[in-house]
Amino acid sequence: MSVDASTRVEDNPPSGLKKVVGASMAGTVVEWYEFFLYGTAATLVFSKVFFPAGGNELDAIIAAFVTYAVGFVARPLGGIVFGHFGDKFGRKQLLQFSLVLVGAATFLMGCLPTFGAIGYWAPALLVTLRFIQGFAVGGEWGGAVLLVAEHSPNRSRGFWASWPQAGVPAGNLAATVVLLILTTTLSDAAFLSWGWRVAFWLSAVIVLVGYYIRTKVTDAPIFIQAQKEAEQLKATSFSVFEVVKRYPRGVLTAMGLRFGENVMYYLVVTFSITYLKVVVKTDTATILWWMLAAHAVHFAVIPLVGRLSDTIGRRPVYMIGAVTAGTWGFFAFPMMNSGHNAVILGAIIIGLVFHAFMYAGQPAIMAEMFPTRMRYSGVSLGYQVTSIVAGSLAPIIATSLLSRYDSAWPIAIYLAAACLVTVVAVYFARETKGLALESIDAADARTLATEKAAVPA
Repeated sequence: MSVDASTRVEDNPPSGLKKVVGASMAGTVVEWYEFFLYGTAATLVFSKVFFPAGGNELDAIIAAFVTYAVGFVARPLGGIVFGHFGDKFGRKQLLQFSLVLVGAATFLMGCLPTFGAIGYWAPALLVTLRFIQGFAVGGEWGGAVLLVAEHSPNRSRGFWASWPQAGVPAGNLAATVVLLILTTTLSDAAFLSWGWRVAFWLSAVIVLVGYYIRTKVTDAPIFIQAQKEAEQLKATSFSVFEVVKRYPRGVLTAMGLRFGENVMYYLVVTFSITYLKVVVKTDTATILWWMLAAHAVHFAVIPLVGRLSDTIGRRPVYMIGAVTAGTWGFFAFPMMNSGHNAVILGAIIIGLVFHAFMYAGQPAIMAEMFPTRMRYSGVSLGYQVTSIVAGSLAPIIATSLLSRYDSAWPIAIYLAAACLVTVVAVYFARETKGLALESIDAADARTLATEKAAVPA
């Protein structure tokens, strides 16, 4: 029998929810430590050790960013595969596997020979490991946020489900701390020779910690119930094709919501490093200190915005983020050009605060678009496929625009156009604040039962 959402006590979180949040965040921090470690290293290290020197500094950075994009291409595939089996067998098992996979790929990156040692085999092996890393991360996000969202009370789902999102800046924060320690304690020559590898090898330690924490949680009761009901109704299709067929609006809306947010994030946290290094001529340690402070603010703001989405609604909060993010490039790059430390730091922090207004509510609003039996596939598809044309290309497009026009204005226009796509998606999205996930499952079950009854015996 389905749970009656109207009889649930929503004022207090259910027992064990904080443990679930901790388990989801632990893995998210680990996986995004590794994923964003690559993004930072692409600018600071990989363009120098894995690729031949080009005509100018930006050529090698663009080549490194192309391998960075490979991880984004792999993410939708990981989302589809993990989503399929996660909807069929449960969130927990798939999350543990994704954690081990991304950890192994990242550790091996730290063992790769350089271009000077093995030539073009170096970038080829790097691309292979990057693909595996992206595949694993593609399966991570959907499972982590749904493990929390499906355990959360209806009235506070936005707040609780935003915590795995906060794990992303926490992972980035950890990667920045490690790189900062290495770059400030080693000479430039030592860091480029072997120091950067230590940051990748450390992934093995934190993977073990994250894996252990994730063994202590279970799938949500609503997922277990949905499995039983799906079996009774013979609803055995969990494929991505089923999601697209039955919930096309949800998939397209999720993609639109993701587009501007994803472009915004990688311009702020990845391309900004390139801009500050190449254009503003800032030293690596200073840039990393700025990123450290900005990631800390981002981590603190995300749960606050998640709570706000429970109070005033998903759509208003998301719209604030989309509109303000579209303006960021027009004032942020002039702020960076000022050369004043406080002003530059302010530009980065403002960008991540704007981003939080979109990012914090994503798990809740996307989870509320799909029934439990295909929710993992639905959110992973909408979230990860968009990253191919959004986040993966953003640093490449921005660096190419900078190289061609020698100005940040085309980059600001590019960001504004991306955010306009998200504004349109928010406008057409349905408000789902406080919605019971059981009601979505009930509607889906009625549809399946009707279809079954209509089939001739």
